[in-house]
Amino acid sequence: MIVYGATLSPFVRKTLAAAAEKGIEVESKPTRFGQPDAEFESASPFRKIPALRDGDFTVCDSSAIIHYFEATKPEPALIPAEAKARAKVIWFEEFADTIVVGAAGPMFFNRVVAPLLGMPGDEEAAKKGEKAIEPVLDYLEAHVPAPGGYLVGDSLTLADIAVASPFANLRHLKFDLSRWPKTRAWTDAMLERPSFAGMVARESKMFGG
Repeated sequence: MIVYGATLSPFVRKTLAAAAEKGIEVESKPTRFGQPDAEFESASPFRKIPALRDGDFTVCDSSAIIHYFEATKPEPALIPAEAKARAKVIWFEEFADTIVVGAAGPMFFNRVVAPLLGMPGDEEAAKKGEKAIEPVLDYLEAHVPAPGGYLVGDSLTLADIAVASPFANLRHLKFDLSRWPKTRAWTDAMLERPSFAGMVARESKMFGG
């Protein structure tokens, strides 16, 4: 299997971490801005990342890919079968993908990605992201468990992977999480898991970390 997309994307990072947690071997193939890649484009016609190729099967979108992983290798399960637990996992993934990334994304793009691409960043948009993420972090501070605990039930789920993934980007930004110590401790513990740690370390080297 090939997963296309750079791990600086929280969606690519989430997908690769989920594969690692399930013991699914995938090849990570980064895509580069402005450089055509016919194989990637056939898997993702609108150039959205991540995209997956498994033989002649292709699909894009992190949630679709992870559901494919779950169906092809059910154990260890990252999406519970029990109705209430499943609903909570789906909520936390949606919360991470749309609300956390929606707030953190403008900061990361304008202060990190744009300079890497040689583009001017929009600092006003980044500052709006700083304000937007505060209530998001307040919510998490009230819901995250102690380090080593899980957001839903007593085992790792997609909820944990999805929520932790964008915090690597906040780390690269050196975003100050001191107001949210429970969130900082839990996300740090998640990002230290083997499924995340190598990716995050490689990313950090890009920024002198």
